[in-house]
Amino acid sequence: MNMRTKALWRKYRRKIYKVADWTLYISGGFSALLLLWIVLQVTTVAHFVVPTGSMEPTLIPGDRILVNKWLMGARIFDVWESAAGKRVEIYRLPGLEKIERNDVIVFNFPHRHRWDSIGMDIMAYYVKRCVALPGDTFEIRNGYNKVRGYEGVLGNEEGQYMLSRLLSDDNPSKEKLLQGGFPDDERIGWNIGNFGPLYIPEEGSRVDMTVENALVYRKAIEWERKKKLRIQGDSVLLGDSLIREYTFGKNYYFTAGDNVLSSRDSRYWGLLPEEYIVGKATRIFRSVNKHTGRERWNRFLKKIE
Repeated sequence: MNMRTKALWRKYRRKIYKVADWTLYISGGFSALLLLWIVLQVTTVAHFVVPTGSMEPTLIPGDRILVNKWLMGARIFDVWESAAGKRVEIYRLPGLEKIERNDVIVFNFPHRHRWDSIGMDIMAYYVKRCVALPGDTFEIRNGYNKVRGYEGVLGNEEGQYMLSRLLSDDNPSKEKLLQGGFPDDERIGWNIGNFGPLYIPEEGSRVDMTVENALVYRKAIEWERKKKLRIQGDSVLLGDSLIREYTFGKNYYFTAGDNVLSSRDSRYWGLLPEEYIVGKATRIFRSVNKHTGRERWNRFLKKIE
C-alpha cells in the first residue's frame, strides 16, 4: 500500500465502517421483518382472493379476505413434501376457540386429483360456510339444511328457498338440477335437494359397518387407514379383514356455499377433514372489481357473517 493509498484509507475508513455498520443494521432489520412476516403468515393471519361467486352474496369475486388462524390453531406441516404430492402429517398448534356452525372457513380442497379419494391439494383453497360439525347429524330436506337438535338457520336461507322452489314438480329442469351428489351412488340416492341423514364423524365415534355406511364413509376410512374398503355381498372388508364397525380417528365437517345453486361443496364431494381447515374468514380487507379494476370501498373492512 503506497503513501497516497494509506492517507486515503485513514481519511475515509471511519465513514466506510459506518456505512458497513448501517448496511448490517438495515439487512438485519429487513431479515427480522421478513421472519416476522413469515411467522405471522404461518401462525396468525393469512389473506386470500375470492375467485368465484360460490359464496354470493356474502363474498363476491375480487374480495380479499383475512383468515384468522389463531381460532383453531395454526397448522405445521412439510409444505415441500405436500407440494410434491406426498401425504404429510399435519400438526396444529393450540387454538383459542372452535369452529361453529355458520362460520365461513377457508380450507385446502380435500381431493388432489380425483373425487373418489381424499388428499390435500395444497394449491387449491376453497371458502365455504360450515353447516355441520363433528358429531352432528346433517340432512337436506326439500332444499333446506338441517341438523338434528339445532333450530337455527344453516347457510343462506334465501338461496335454500330458491332451491326448494326449483324442486317443485312442475319445474322442467328439476332432473338436471338433481344430478350428482355425494356419495354419487344410486344405492344411496342422495342429491342436493334431499340429502342424508348423514352423521358427521367425530374423533372416537363409532358406526356400524353396513353396506350403506361403507358407501358413505369409504373415502374417510381409506384415508385414515391407508387401506382399501371393499364390499362383498353384505360384508365389508378393510384390506383383507372383515369389519363390523369402525371407530373414526379424525374430526370432519360439512360445508356449503351461500350461492346454493352454483357451489361445488360437501353436497357433491363429501366430508372435510379438520386438519385441512386453514382458519375462519373474518373480514374483507379489500375488494376490487376484476372487470373494471375499481376499488369497492363500500366493502372495505366489512365483517364476514
